[in-house]
Amino acid sequence: MRMITFLLVGLTVHVVFFISIFDIYFTSPLVHGMTPQATPLVPPASRLVLLVADGLRADSLYTLLQNGSSRAPYLRKVIEERGTWGVSHTHVPTETRPGHVALIAGFYEDVSAVAKGWKENPVEFDSVFNESRHSWCWGSPDILPMFSKGASGDHMYTHTYPAGEEDFASTDASRLDTWVFTQVKTFFESAKSNSSLKASLLKDRNVFFLHLLGIDTNGHAHRPMSKEYLDNIALVDTGVAEMVSIIEEFFDNDGRTSYVFTSDHGMTNWGSHGAGHPSETLTPLVAWGAGVNSAHKVTEPQPYDDGYLQEWNLQHTRRVDVNQADIAPLMASLIGVPFPLNSVGVLPLLYLNNSDQFKAESMYTNAIQILEQFKVKMTQKKETTLSFLFTPYQPLTESKQAEFTHKARILIQLEKYEDAISLCQALISRSLEGLVYYHNYDRFFLGCSVVFGFVGWTSYVVLVILKTHASLDRNPSLLRQTPSRSLARLCMCVTVGITVFLLIQRSPVTYYIYCLLPVPVWYSVLKESGTLTDLIRSAPSLPLWKCFCYFVLVAFGIELLVVSFFHRAMLTVGLTSLSLWPFVSSLFGRAKVRALSWSLGCLCLAAFPLMPVVGREPNIHLVTCAGLLTLFTSACYLWSSRHRTPLHLSDRPQFVAQMLLVAVCAYVPSLTHSSLQQKQGLPLLNQIISWTTLASSLLVPLLSSTRIFHRLLSIFLSLTATYLLLSTGSEALFPPVLSWLMFVWINIEQEAMLAQGVSGRQELSTIDFSANIDITKMRQLKLDDIRRSYFFVFFIITAFFGTGNIASINSFDPASVYCFLTVFNPFIMGGLMMWKVIIPFIIVMCTFETIQVATQLSSRSLFLIVLVISDLMALHFFFLVQDYGSWLDIGTSISHYVIVMSMTIFLMLLSVVTHTFTSKRLLLWRRPKMHFT
Repeated sequence: MRMITFLLVGLTVHVVFFISIFDIYFTSPLVHGMTPQATPLVPPASRLVLLVADGLRADSLYTLLQNGSSRAPYLRKVIEERGTWGVSHTHVPTETRPGHVALIAGFYEDVSAVAKGWKENPVEFDSVFNESRHSWCWGSPDILPMFSKGASGDHMYTHTYPAGEEDFASTDASRLDTWVFTQVKTFFESAKSNSSLKASLLKDRNVFFLHLLGIDTNGHAHRPMSKEYLDNIALVDTGVAEMVSIIEEFFDNDGRTSYVFTSDHGMTNWGSHGAGHPSETLTPLVAWGAGVNSAHKVTEPQPYDDGYLQEWNLQHTRRVDVNQADIAPLMASLIGVPFPLNSVGVLPLLYLNNSDQFKAESMYTNAIQILEQFKVKMTQKKETTLSFLFTPYQPLTESKQAEFTHKARILIQLEKYEDAISLCQALISRSLEGLVYYHNYDRFFLGCSVVFGFVGWTSYVVLVILKTHASLDRNPSLLRQTPSRSLARLCMCVTVGITVFLLIQRSPVTYYIYCLLPVPVWYSVLKESGTLTDLIRSAPSLPLWKCFCYFVLVAFGIELLVVSFFHRAMLTVGLTSLSLWPFVSSLFGRAKVRALSWSLGCLCLAAFPLMPVVGREPNIHLVTCAGLLTLFTSACYLWSSRHRTPLHLSDRPQFVAQMLLVAVCAYVPSLTHSSLQQKQGLPLLNQIISWTTLASSLLVPLLSSTRIFHRLLSIFLSLTATYLLLSTGSEALFPPVLSWLMFVWINIEQEAMLAQGVSGRQELSTIDFSANIDITKMRQLKLDDIRRSYFFVFFIITAFFGTGNIASINSFDPASVYCFLTVFNPFIMGGLMMWKVIIPFIIVMCTFETIQVATQLSSRSLFLIVLVISDLMALHFFFLVQDYGSWLDIGTSISHYVIVMSMTIFLMLLSVVTHTFTSKRLLLWRRPKMHFT
């Protein structure tokens, strides 16, 4: 009961610490209650056509073919003769929804919102569509509804194709774009005979949005360098030319239509997106038509040193780069609608072809619109902070706000437009900095509360280990000592004080949890002060030098794991160091074969962190080889153990069936890959085999014997079969190599016990997971158990980063799930990839469970040490979280903390699952009892 209580308390504490990072770093930056701001002058355009080629890289559009021609001749002609072009720089995460939010609403969506659902608005926000008179949209059912749902009124009309059309295995994904172009063409044809629709179209402030998903789908399925991807760009170019012709004809070439062509994100060479690689963050932007500057020829070098101008042969035409959020105010300015209320974009004036007065007024509107957000943010924070504690943003106090706006208005009236524009740009810059300042206002306070609670929890776990699992010289007089009443009263006073303070400041409910949780935690720590006295009393009898060496090595090892999150090659260094363990201890002399097997296994596993996480070309032959290796090692084990641990007659059919399933699963990826290459789709039989294997992967091992190696072998075969179906190359070899090393680890720990002189050693072949554990034979912790716990954490991290990780969406390869489905479904695909990551976890967890049983140590004691090690890593990453630098740096620092905290919580839950997975057995039928007379 105490273990369950401790587990629940520990789980609660870690969940609170985990959630805290979202309140500290992932709160929504949006505010509401601003007044819409629009330029008072007549806009240059009556309508806007926004064309978004989903997943289009800038270099794929701008780079010329070898013969000097362009694969997008129409857009190339626009760039060189009719419009203004540049690169739109996106922010991470470079995903479809955040990219469109930045384009159309003008703000960068929270990284955390990616996990809140793809088809719903995580927060309510304003957009260019919402501010328009009418908006007509065609495209994907995953994108268009999120803008129509958030729009006020009924002025937005969406036309989407069925979600099942987004199939990576389709013969030609460009049909998605053909569908859009056909629908738009039909729409304008029908409008000619529909008087009410035509009347609506002829009004001003209208928007037409064409979402073109074919390029993105072809990029995922065939890679961006493929013929399918590049041909799709040509198809889009032809479609754009046709759309422009149809629209201009419908509106009698009135010259009042603006066109913006861009992309929401790019794509890596291996067909993924989500991180910050330049191939993902550099997207094309081409604007032309009413109110847009024509191509500007230049003879002097342009202010870009990235080398792209020469590579694209566009150094003679002015390039104007923007941030992706800047496109929203550009579109709003062109058709004269209010700037989106939540936009943080800055109007790119070089795209505008209008008077200096219009540019100055538009920039002033942009500045006031962002200043409005700043004012609301400042007011909200001022109202929830005690007046004597409130520290305003000094560069933009209320008096300075009034000074900025008044001076800008005067400059515009005096027709000093350039000075007014410069002043407005300075106001925008300060307002954006002020928004960040107030958004992060409580971050230090909350961070200190979380760290204080974290240190208290870790201290408490250490004291529990020393009290219940260590052989200390205890003082009998302290055993029944109860905590003093003064300590309880002090904690109660602190609790009341914190509560009153938070009530006065009208803080959110979560603030109470973060600030009050450290109180009971530290009360528990101070209550166990007697354990520290026991430790000091026992110090003379402890091998202090050995203790010091152990703690130094573990501290160094923890730092190595922390660095491995940034540089995976550090895992190779760690595995190479671990391979020397038997040689620096006495194990090599006791068990040469096992020691050499350990070293060889570590070195083989050390090769995987050196392999690229992303960008690997599919190599299905390696998947087949991994299947053969799995069958070979399993057959060798069964043959070698035929005398020591022979299989029961009832178990043999199961192992034969599992090995046959592995053979089938090794062949299915090859058959699927071949079928998709021939564009014949995913074979139904392959899909049935894949889903059946996945569904049975956790049930089949429960049918096998609970003797240690029989159960472990069944688990290994079952999980490897699923892993093969989710593999596309060298990563398929990872589970066999990892399992080999885990098998050697179990055996070599037996030798380590003998070297320590632990009595009562039991032969591994006779151990049964389901046997009742004799508590009287459980031993106390020894220093070597710290090493065992560290090994476990190290192998867990290696399992996570060995072949890739879910920390970066960029490591997601859609081809990995093609044996299961090819129709785009982010949740199912993400779930399959998550399971692929978990499989090595389970292998390591089952090994650790075995070692706990084999070394006659309480599972709680070893797990507590693991908890301390992982918590120290989490605390380290908490201090490494940063809110400055590139978006990729910020996102990476936050994700590392989230990963370690998730891993700690996950291990606590997975330990319970693993115990069931190894010790329980399902009996589909029972043998009838034999009665003898």
